[in-house]
Amino acid sequence: MGQKVSPIGLRVGINKDWNSTWYADKKTFAGNLKEDQEIKNFLKKKYAACAISKITIERTEGKLVVNIFTGKPGMIIGSKGAGIEAIKKEISKIIRPVKTLVMNVKEIKKPDLDAQLVAESIASQLEKRVAGKRALKQALQRVMRAGAKGCKVQIAGVLAKDAQAMTEKYMEGSLPLQTLRADVDYGVAAAYTMLGKIGVKCWIYKGEILNAKKSSDKKGGQE
Repeated sequence: MGQKVSPIGLRVGINKDWNSTWYADKKTFAGNLKEDQEIKNFLKKKYAACAISKITIERTEGKLVVNIFTGKPGMIIGSKGAGIEAIKKEISKIIRPVKTLVMNVKEIKKPDLDAQLVAESIASQLEKRVAGKRALKQALQRVMRAGAKGCKVQIAGVLAKDAQAMTEKYMEGSLPLQTLRADVDYGVAAAYTMLGKIGVKCWIYKGEILNAKKSSDKKGGQE
């Protein structure tokens, strides 16, 4: 199960939340879904160099809130918030008219503990012709130094000239993929090299979210 299901999708509603939070009837559901995807594609493409980890969208009556989680907030916000206003104008062209459009840029304080940013960093190195094994080992070391309890990084594709497609992976620490209380972050990226497309995956285990609750329950029972 741990190899077949996305670790984030498996934990939605347990210790992970949805990236899009809204309710719609049959008439507007498809339109909202398409708008969400277009917003995410636009931001990821235009601000590819800004280390965007994820984009969450919230909808209420007449209001649309877009939250951008990034390791480089200054590059998006711009001078005196000029970047935010520019994004609002572009998004207004994509979506249907709304009364209020809110843009929030949130900083990721530890980029080395964000699986999506780590995967994109490995992909960027592969595109710059860094050796695959070296890129994986360096990324793994950075993640473990940042305080992760476990990490696994993997690349798959044609990694060398005159070679068949293969998979390279390295792992350190523990990675309980089937334990639902475990806080496992997961990221996917792709590197486009002269040899073809190389897929990059990253799993980061940060600990058990429900540990504190369990320990407090045990103390109460002992007393």
